[in-house]
Amino acid sequence: MATSTITGKIFVLPDNIDTDQIIPAQYLNLVPTVPEEYDTLGSYALAGLPEGFPPFVEKGAVKTAYPIIVAGRNFGCGSSREHAPISLGAAGVKAVVAESFARIFFRNCMATGELYPVESSQRLCETLKTGMEVTVDLEANTLTVDATGNSYPLNDLGDAKAVIAGGGLFEYARQSGMI
Repeated sequence: MATSTITGKIFVLPDNIDTDQIIPAQYLNLVPTVPEEYDTLGSYALAGLPEGFPPFVEKGAVKTAYPIIVAGRNFGCGSSREHAPISLGAAGVKAVVAESFARIFFRNCMATGELYPVESSQRLCETLKTGMEVTVDLEANTLTVDATGNSYPLNDLGDAKAVIAGGGLFEYARQSGMI
């Protein structure tokens, strides 16, 4: 996943999006290491959102039109299921930009290498709207709205960036000679 910029439409979510909303429990029997089940897992990403949200993955599709999620505080709270970042990654999400993350969700992003969990000190979920085109620059630590050029600072991922770019903890450890 070695990339320094991610460009695309955003899907905006509020505070406290939990793992049941990210991937409902009835889909946890899907095995991410089986390629067709991995794809199916992506088709159910954010299927647990309450009514009122547009579909994250269109019915019949396995990939989303939104490679970037912008959220409020405490994204990924709830259970410790690895399926949460895996389902988002399987759906095509490359980054989640949020005010804060549940620790277990952040760690699962590092373990799996599925997506970048990037923190913003600004409340972007109230400024930006679903469907806007943005560019997340992981080197400059910015999120820029393509239409306006408005840019917002993001927190540096530090060493976590290399681990995620390397494909997760085990793959990074293999590549760097740790195991």
